[in-house]
Order: sequence, then C-alpha cells, then structure tokens
Amino acid sequence: MKQRNEQENGDFMETQIGRRAFLATIAAGGMTTLGRPAFAKGPRPFFKRMGLPIGLQLYTLGDLPEKDLEGTLKQVAAIGYRDIQLPGLLGKTAQEIRSTADKFGLKISSLHIPGSAMRPGAALTLGSPIQDIVSTMNTLGATNIAMPIMLWPDNFAPSPGEDFRAAIVRALNVEGAGIWKRTAAFLNEKALALKPFGLRLSYHNHNMEFAPIGATSGWDILVAETRPDLVTFEVDVGWVAAAGLDPVAFLNKHKGRVRQLHVKDVLPSTQNNFGLAMDPTQIGAGKQNWAKILPAAYKAGVRNFYVEQEAPFAIARIDAIKQSFDYLSTLKA
Repeated sequence: MKQRNEQENGDFMETQIGRRAFLATIAAGGMTTLGRPAFAKGPRPFFKRMGLPIGLQLYTLGDLPEKDLEGTLKQVAAIGYRDIQLPGLLGKTAQEIRSTADKFGLKISSLHIPGSAMRPGAALTLGSPIQDIVSTMNTLGATNIAMPIMLWPDNFAPSPGEDFRAAIVRALNVEGAGIWKRTAAFLNEKALALKPFGLRLSYHNHNMEFAPIGATSGWDILVAETRPDLVTFEVDVGWVAAAGLDPVAFLNKHKGRVRQLHVKDVLPSTQNNFGLAMDPTQIGAGKQNWAKILPAAYKAGVRNFYVEQEAPFAIARIDAIKQSFDYLSTLKA
C-alpha cells in the first residue's frame, strides 16, 4: 500500500487490521469442452474463453460498500462484475449482504477472515467459534476463506512516532522465523477444522513474506510447513511484483498450491521492498504482463480472479474498477 500521510496510515490500520483484516480452487483442467487445449491463444478474450467471471475484492472500493451497499453493488454489477470477494462483513449481517448481492446477480465466492482481530469482528480465533464461521459462510453462499495476513505478534502496536508500516517491519524482524511457523501451524489447524464443512482455507500474501530470514523467508516457511491437502494460497501478484519477484515464474513454481488470485497492477516506479509499499494503478495501466500472468495463474490452479487496487487512487474508485474490468474483459491471453 503505497506511501501515505498520517491520516491515511490511520485509515489503513483500521480497515486492514480491523474487520477487513489489513490486508487459489479445483485442479486445473487441460482441455476445453471442445477438446481444444485450454491455453492455446485464440481470438476470444481470456475470461470468455475460460468461462470464468471477472471478480472484484470489495476492499478496492474503500468505505463505499459500508455507506451504501445496495448502490455500490448495483454499480459493480452494471460494470460487468459477477463474482465478489468480501474484505469482511462491512458492518452488515451476512444475510443482508447475500440478499443485496443476489438482487444484482453477484455471487459471493470468498471472504477474508483474519487469524485474530485487533477490534471486534469475525476472526478465526477470537470470538468466532468454527460453527459461527460455518454459518456465516453458508449464508453468504461462499466456500473459500482467505486469511489476509499472518498472525499478529503478541501485544503488537506501533511505538510513539512510528508509522504503521515501519511497526510491522520492526515486529517481524524481532519475531523472525517463529511468527511464520506459528502462522503455518495455525493454518493447518483451522483448515482441518473447516474441511468437514466443505470450506477451504487459503493464505493471502503481501510483500513482507518474502523478506530474507537467513537462508529462508516467511513465504518459504509457509509453503513448506502447511499441508498441501489442506492449505492453499491466494496470491496477490501486485505484492509479488513489489517484492521484486516475477509473477509468472512465481506462479509456475507454485502450481497446485494456488486457488485464488488478486489481480493487481503496479506502476514501473514501484521500488522493490518488503515493507508494504507500492505505486498502484488500474489493471493494464502498470507494468504487469497480464497476457502471461493470467494463463500462468490458470495453469497453477486459480479459478477465482479478483481485481484489487490499493490506495491512493488517481481517479474515482468506481471509475478505476471499470477501467480494470474493461481492460480484462477484452484481453486475449
């Protein structure tokens, strides 16, 4: 999330760590119903050829869904989105959200639920028994849960005068490999508990997972110590790129472990870093090679693709998601 002023950092803390949790599916098929190789580049745009909707992570729209859920979802549907991922329950009941989404032909396929929350709200641990999560997911009609960030260190809080991103980097440096090992064990435990109810658990990355810890990294620990039969990943290719990694090579390396994708673009001015910084932009306006990324993601196992964009926005958020949709809906890959 790009550099911000102090007020933006405060909003970032509340939305991302609070209810929204701060901030891929079925095995890949090799042939279409016509027997043609599914990945052969043809005259039809990627999403039409694959028979997949273009999804949207509602986090992109900031507080608009909370202020006016019906009006916001009406605009989302009018643009052409049919699949949405929730960053939380938006201050509503699950039934309110489901009813409004149904009204506009939107499917809710996924929900972000943090491992723990720093304020009241759904969490995989604090105050949310598994049965409550199951009930919420059933009401929404969703089967995919994504844990949006690692477990928080005990008593985590920024020091006086320290901005939020710096506090996270400091805390992770202090914790070392231990925080990632605890997160991996937690994911295994919760995924096992959710599996009998038909719910699947993924982990969503930022870029701090890729910071070196000796000869390894938080990401390497998560991949190595989570069970492939239980835990998959929601790869955010914007944060992958911000860490200085090639998204296509990254997806190729992790075939079979990826269920969902955050389709996120970054400007060429983005500096490689592990500290939650990027220069964001609309899909197709940045440096990401979507004609290669999307097929690589499909081959890796992704079946849910969600447009997501970080603040700050150069244009209105609704205009930004329309620009991203228009680009993706015509992209041949």
